[in-house]
Amino acid sequence: MPRIKANGLEFEYDTFGRASDPSILLIMGFAAQMTMWPVALCEGLAARGFHIIRFDNRDVGKTTHLSHFGMPDISAAMGKALSGQPVNPAYTLDDMAADAAGLLDALGIADAHVAGASMGGMIAQLFALNHPEKARSLISIMSTTARRDLPPARPEAMAALMTPPASEAREDRIAQGMKSWRAIGSPGYAATEAELRARVEAAVDRVPYDPAGFARQMTAIISASPRHELLGKVRVPALVIHGADDPLIPVDGGKDTAASISGAQLVVVPGMAHDFTDALVPVYLKHIGDFVSGVEEKKKAA
Repeated sequence: MPRIKANGLEFEYDTFGRASDPSILLIMGFAAQMTMWPVALCEGLAARGFHIIRFDNRDVGKTTHLSHFGMPDISAAMGKALSGQPVNPAYTLDDMAADAAGLLDALGIADAHVAGASMGGMIAQLFALNHPEKARSLISIMSTTARRDLPPARPEAMAALMTPPASEAREDRIAQGMKSWRAIGSPGYAATEAELRARVEAAVDRVPYDPAGFARQMTAIISASPRHELLGKVRVPALVIHGADDPLIPVDGGKDTAASISGAQLVVVPGMAHDFTDALVPVYLKHIGDFVSGVEEKKKAA
């Protein structure tokens, strides 16, 4: 896959479709590589007339890892955030939104529909706020405004996400990865055992284990201020997709996101939780494809 320099870092990215078509920038979530965006979804959106870009965020996959910042103390950061004290992360979600904007600049793309999942949804929201001239629309998937009184993750889901593997050995990393995805997986669109193992194996084999990089991303999430009031300033068309059965970011987070953005469309999917299974690809393809196609039709008619 190609690499490109942007915002002072080097990004691994991939594209699908014709560069002359309207672009959709896909931003993945916490500790997840760009390959978590299913190829079938990317190809399906490209077939509908869009240029798809997916990339590894900083500190994950094959993009620059900011190892010089070291391992942050997540427990201390959480304690400070809960008590209202300032948290000083190595970088912020705003910095990661600037990465996404810089990537578009480096690719020579003036603007794009910006779609983010989980932490990627938070970044996409900030992209629309901080770089409005580059956003054709906003698609926030399984994400939240981080408003403090929203329901938290279920303890078992958070534990599965934050528990490290028994060792850095390949099989231990695979075992923990499968356990994590099962804990947050969609009951109505479950991955088969073979599908899940193949996906986790591919992620494990693609890059070495970097727990400090994951911790720096988590500290960026912990330090972020609530966005519900800021999102009232978003002026691009917005779509919010959320699973009714999400144990990691409960559906209230998606509902609050949609309520905070004027005119936002909300799609709540029964049986969907916090993943991208083969069975969910047609669901994502329909809702994202229909939405961005509608936005483009309105632009042409204006």
